[in-house]
Parts: sequence; C-alpha cells; structure tokens
Amino acid sequence: MEKKFIQVGHLKEGNYVLIDDFVCQVKSVEKSKPGKHGSAKARITAIGVFDDQKRNLLKPADADTAMPIVERSKGMAIAIVGDQVHVMDEKSYETFTALKPKDVDVKQGLQVEFLRYGKNVRIIRAAKE
Repeated sequence: MEKKFIQVGHLKEGNYVLIDDFVCQVKSVEKSKPGKHGSAKARITAIGVFDDQKRNLLKPADADTAMPIVERSKGMAIAIVGDQVHVMDEKSYETFTALKPKDVDVKQGLQVEFLRYGKNVRIIRAAKE
C-alpha cells in the first residue's frame, strides 16, 4: 500500500487522504488564520472511499498527513454471487472480490472500472451492454 506525505494546507477537494487508516476523498477544506499563540489550522471533511463514512481531520496547516496512492483500473465482472462481484483485472489477470455497488448496474461479462488500495476494492463504473 503506497502513500506519500503532503502538508494538510495543500490538500484540495477531490484529493485522497488517510484518516484513521481509512482512505477518504476530500470534500471540503477550511483554513483558519494563524492566531496570536499558534499556527493556522485546517479542517478537512472527507468521505470514506470504501465505506462511505464521513470523517473529519483537524491539524495545523503545516503538519504532514498521509496521502494514499489509490489505483484506478479496469477489469471484467466474471461472476456475481449475491452482493459480491468477482472481478478479473485486465492487466494482471488477478481475480478478487468486491461488494456489488448500489448505484452502479454491474452485469456478468461486462467491463468495470474500479478503485483499489491494498485489499479494499470499489467498483465505480460499469460499461453499457
């Protein structure tokens, strides 16, 4: 699981950030001005990429935070069993299981686009028939 470090004040909407070891996508960034006795603070509101949970991060704007390298790739939905989708990566031919998304119409035999970080996988798009 690759990650790089970035200053909290440099995060923008749409970036990925690790909050409590969960991969989240930044939805809003609020920065306060430095006060008399301290540095500027940044409040990050983000949504979990793999679990859709809202999380907040409050740190000094010049502090470092982990930014995960999330892999975006394409694969083939080879089987659908209940709420699980078995996907084969087009490049490595590796097979893995992902939860069937509620907002994407996944059908067996169609190409899907997915996000992956470590063992976490989320299908974000499916090809039309």
